[in-house]
Amino acid sequence: MDIKTSKSELIDMIMQIESIDFVESLKKIIMRKEVDFWDELADVEKEEIEIGIKQLDNKERISFDDYMQRIEG
Repeated sequence: MDIKTSKSELIDMIMQIESIDFVESLKKIIMRKEVDFWDELADVEKEEIEIGIKQLDNKERISFDDYMQRIEG
């Protein structure tokens, strides 16, 4: 099935809906854009993640238990 046919069928289905609440819900879904979590992060958070990735690439890692010991003091 091509995109034009799919869109046409979708329009036909929407035109048959009688519930305003359901139509409003559909509008919200259609208007909502896909949000990439990366775009929602602050620059500082992005920098920290990038530092962590570089450390992992350089094999600069510690075990979770060692990490927990460090932060618990």
